[in-house]
Amino acid sequence: MNKMENTSLDKIILEDNGLKKVLIITYYWPPAGGPGVQRWLKFVKYLPEFGIQPVVYVPENPTYPIVDQKLVNEVSEKAIVLKQPIFEPYQLASFFSKNKTKKISSGIIPNKKKQSTLDKVFLWIRGNLFIPDARKYWVKPSVAYLEKYIQENNIDIIITSGPPHSLHLIGLALKQKLSVKWFADFRDPWTTIGYHKSLRLSDFAANKHKKLEYKVLNSADTIIVTSKTTKIEFQAITSKPIQVITNGYDVEPVGNQVLDNKFSLAHIGSFLSERNPAILWESLVELITEISSFKENLEIKLIGAVSQEVLETISQFGLNNYLNNLGYVSHEEAIAHQKKSQVLLLVEIDSEDTKSIIPGKLFEYMVSNRPILAIGPHDSDFSEIITGTNTGVFFTYTEKEKLKNQISAYYNQFLEGKLQSHGIGLQKYSRKNLTKDLVAILNQ
Repeated sequence: MNKMENTSLDKIILEDNGLKKVLIITYYWPPAGGPGVQRWLKFVKYLPEFGIQPVVYVPENPTYPIVDQKLVNEVSEKAIVLKQPIFEPYQLASFFSKNKTKKISSGIIPNKKKQSTLDKVFLWIRGNLFIPDARKYWVKPSVAYLEKYIQENNIDIIITSGPPHSLHLIGLALKQKLSVKWFADFRDPWTTIGYHKSLRLSDFAANKHKKLEYKVLNSADTIIVTSKTTKIEFQAITSKPIQVITNGYDVEPVGNQVLDNKFSLAHIGSFLSERNPAILWESLVELITEISSFKENLEIKLIGAVSQEVLETISQFGLNNYLNNLGYVSHEEAIAHQKKSQVLLLVEIDSEDTKSIIPGKLFEYMVSNRPILAIGPHDSDFSEIITGTNTGVFFTYTEKEKLKNQISAYYNQFLEGKLQSHGIGLQKYSRKNLTKDLVAILNQ
């Protein structure tokens, strides 16, 4: 059963099942949708198999930009879930513009050249008044609640997962108060994350972020990151142990799908303004002109939140007739689309700061048996994974002709009914195997 409060029954479960007790502090939890929820939802699913009792601490009344009610059914029955109220400024800001606050909270930030006065005001407030983020007001009440809970239930280990990085401040305070091991899990970097520079930070705010980042990295017992580049970045800040555990894929309750009749290029997930690959749109326009049947078969399938700038660019290239913008769908539906789309698009921002980003959807893409067409910065961590697993092809933003030729090659395979990926070495990215790796770190 899922226990929602710290009751005496919780104590009985914690004391009598003989498992090591680990407290996981995370903001994103079902019914939250999107990629942020998947990592710890899946770890919690498998931890009991490795002798660990997961106790998950989440907000009671969060402001999630994306909701997926179906994920509630995936919460492990063996997990104990604790909930406490949270105050978020987004709840007040939505009074002025619900749409803008929802986009900003989900990381969709308008291009600087196209930001309205209201956009600039919201970004300045978000970046300078709420440090490290707008969930900072959950820190003190959470510390007060969890300090007592940890002592009463003999918790062995605490894990904080960010972003939002304010949750690491909960771990920092508990570490200072109690004799517990603290693991700080960074799903994304802190001060070098893609949108950080868009927050219109003052020098004071930027320095405060760096000081908090330094303090967390040098106070946690172990740092967990999702990519080798983030590990290298953090090694310049701390001498504490840093372990890499990537995201991964799980066995999903979605059967085989009938492939799309169209030559569908599907992008699943948030399509941010900075992830707007002109070389892709140019290549498609040229192929429409050069291959007579291409315009009859092409479908651009966008699933998830898409920035207005991306939609405007597609329109400017004259590709609206080929666009199928489905918006956000449940995780289950997204998996189905991954399996039936002809080609899967993976696009990352062309920036030095984004080399470390390994999109969570990559691993689900890899086991879909559909080829991946990826675009990103030179030396991206995820390019190595795609190449190493033989699940697709990666291009930088300067390789337009190579990209176009690859799309043409995929199209010919589509016409012949032979378009498919042939992945190798995928098992190490399964959620169960990654949980085994996590447990080995926790037991050190």
